[in-house]
Amino acid sequence: MPESLSFNLDDTLDAVLRGNADAFLEIERAHGPGLRAFLASQLFHLDEVDDLAQETLITAYRKLHTFRRHEDFGAWLRGIARNKLLQFFERHSRRSVLMETFRQQSAALLATELEDAAARTRSEHLQAMLTCISKLPDKMRQVVRTTLEGGKPASLATELEMSTGAIYQLQYRALKLLRECITQETAAHG
Repeated sequence: MPESLSFNLDDTLDAVLRGNADAFLEIERAHGPGLRAFLASQLFHLDEVDDLAQETLITAYRKLHTFRRHEDFGAWLRGIARNKLLQFFERHSRRSVLMETFRQQSAALLATELEDAAARTRSEHLQAMLTCISKLPDKMRQVVRTTLEGGKPASLATELEMSTGAIYQLQYRALKLLRECITQETAAHG
């Protein structure tokens, strides 16, 4: 973004490098909107834009001594932002893969429990499962119901005003409680 007449990048850089941290606010005012626009063109959520802009500016402040005065400051700042975007996408990609693996394992665990219960076809086992589901707290019952009906965790997260990660955690705990309860119920009646 072009600097205004009252903003002199070289003078401001000199002030910051001499220890005047407040002078960096002038750089943020001059280049922040362009930086945020660049990040917004790459991201979906505005809160992520603000977070990455802040991370970029902090990194720029810490590495200001490496900026070559003859280069375009905005381009240098966007280069830092590009690296922050790459790191952000890598983190979220890994998290997505882990969440999908967790979801598949949780579904497999529940499927195994249901298959075992159905294979025995004894009414006590089915009754034990229904009894155990009824003993679960409301939110856990909703998670189990959604899982059994093939619903999406993201939809349930919205409905319950929770994060999708919290839904997966709740699902894991519910499945663990169901497994323990079904084992106890069938042992008591078997």
